[in-house]
Amino acid sequence: MESSHVIVLPGGGYTMLSDNEGEVVAARLRSFGLSAGVFSYPVQTRHPGPLDAVRGEIRRVRAAGVERLAVLGFSAGGHLAGHAALAPGASDDERVDAAVLCYPVVSMELATHRGSQDELLGPDAGGRIRADTSLDRLVTADAPPFFVWHTAADEAVPVEHAYLLGQALAAQGVPHALHVFAEGEHGLGLAEGSGAAEQWSSLAAEWLLARGW
Repeated sequence: MESSHVIVLPGGGYTMLSDNEGEVVAARLRSFGLSAGVFSYPVQTRHPGPLDAVRGEIRRVRAAGVERLAVLGFSAGGHLAGHAALAPGASDDERVDAAVLCYPVVSMELATHRGSQDELLGPDAGGRIRADTSLDRLVTADAPPFFVWHTAADEAVPVEHAYLLGQALAAQGVPHALHVFAEGEHGLGLAEGSGAAEQWSSLAAEWLLARGW
């Protein structure tokens, strides 16, 4: 395996894995000269099942010789990618060197997009577990760099999620890029034919390549 690699985590509300956010995305990343593969994490599984699974995949990839590792996720997969990058308790071989989040679910406390919350935490989850799984509350000064993009027109997962994360990253001085495109519905994947949002994959690839991928 290459010395640097990107693990792609499709979205799907923690109930399924979206095809348009999987292998086609990994193939696009490879076209930019990046090593990338899709990880089919468990769905319809309560926390910490998905996080534990991704950490296991990170350990596997590290054991194969990867030195620089990024996670790239969409929507609920974006939440999982961010969780892998930010959640406390990761061992050295479970750490992430960069995270790319595409229209991510960030907060488990907002009233919006309760589907992912209910699937991951259960409909009766209390305030503590919601806070402990909200990415904006997990950012620390030693967090890895983040690339985040969203659309202002996203109705399923409002752009407020991306802003919450951006504010948290800025407050802690974490290197990051935050792109908000005016148009585009939720679940764009590569966003081909969607206007300005179609730039995201080349922007993300340039960002990773500039950091040694």
